[in-house]
Amino acid sequence: MKFFIDTANLAQIKEANDLGILDGVTTNPSLMAKEGIKGQEAVMKHYKDICEMVDGDISAEVISTDVDGIIAEGKKLAAIHENIVVKVPMIKDGIKAIKWFTENGIKTNCTLVFSAGQAILAAKAGATYVSPFIGRIDDSGWDGMELIHQLRQIYSVQGFETEILAASIRNPNHIIKCAEAGADVCTCPLDSILGLLKHPLTDIGLAKFLEDAKKFA
Repeated sequence: MKFFIDTANLAQIKEANDLGILDGVTTNPSLMAKEGIKGQEAVMKHYKDICEMVDGDISAEVISTDVDGIIAEGKKLAAIHENIVVKVPMIKDGIKAIKWFTENGIKTNCTLVFSAGQAILAAKAGATYVSPFIGRIDDSGWDGMELIHQLRQIYSVQGFETEILAASIRNPNHIIKCAEAGADVCTCPLDSILGLLKHPLTDIGLAKFLEDAKKFA
């Protein structure tokens, strides 16, 4: 399973990349706004900066909702760097645009996916990635992880090449469950990634080793 970090914060991206396990980055307009990045020129430069930091797929989201606008915006994003993946919303015009991007060699990430039906349409259109939002599904009272299991089953049976990119990760356990369910990618906040490092028995064991080592000093 590939690890992407879900942020627009360059310091967090660097920290995750320095671990040596980072495969890519996902962003969205909300994450850009959180970093105080405003204006198209600033956003485009920020995407370029991220591409220069991480050797992997970088999802850059369009804000248009009509097919012509999505395609025009996506072409500009894709021109930034060869690793850019155009992030397109799961709407009717989004599916049309994904089909166009697929036919023209531009990678896509279909975002805001909450059902198997939506994921099937994205795969049929040729999306590179499909992003089910498991945390938001959990928030609505349903089981987000069940959708990952369902998509893995459907994609395997049907032979779809679209990769399942589990998004809206809330904690380290989500990451583990996604790996068990067969997600191709998990995009996570830095805290969730670092949370995988932690276990109280590791801390206790290391403290004991270090204390015993003092006896040989």
